[in-house]
Amino acid sequence: MSKGNISLFLFFCFAIGLPLWGMQNNKYEGESIHGCTGECYENWEQETGGVIALASAQAEARAVASPAELGQAAYSGCIACHGSGGEGGVGPALVGQTGSDIYGKLVQYKNGETRGAQSALMWSQSATLSDDDMKNISEYVESFSVR
Repeated sequence: MSKGNISLFLFFCFAIGLPLWGMQNNKYEGESIHGCTGECYENWEQETGGVIALASAQAEARAVASPAELGQAAYSGCIACHGSGGEGGVGPALVGQTGSDIYGKLVQYKNGETRGAQSALMWSQSATLSDDDMKNISEYVESFSVR
């Protein structure tokens, strides 16, 4: 058997065997996949107000947040390439750029325009952003130069 065949065999054993093992050996049984039902769920609901109360609180927080604060949350998907402070890394540094520059570039990427070697990566990243998301990210990135 060649090294390639052995590698392929081991990959398939791992790729199929590990998930099967995990499904058979988890600590939860029955229909509940989160492990909190009955009295446990009722206690959680009393402590937090439940799913609807949590969603309402999150919506209220977003409503009073500044664009830069909203942009900070949206920027979490950018950190891996551009750094937590816009210092760059895999992607170029963003620190020092104006909000209008960042917004314009995001719009170009969203429209499928090529801006550089990593444009294809940015096309997929910007595709999910709304216009408000792009404006908020731009506000947040512009704050990097004032830190």
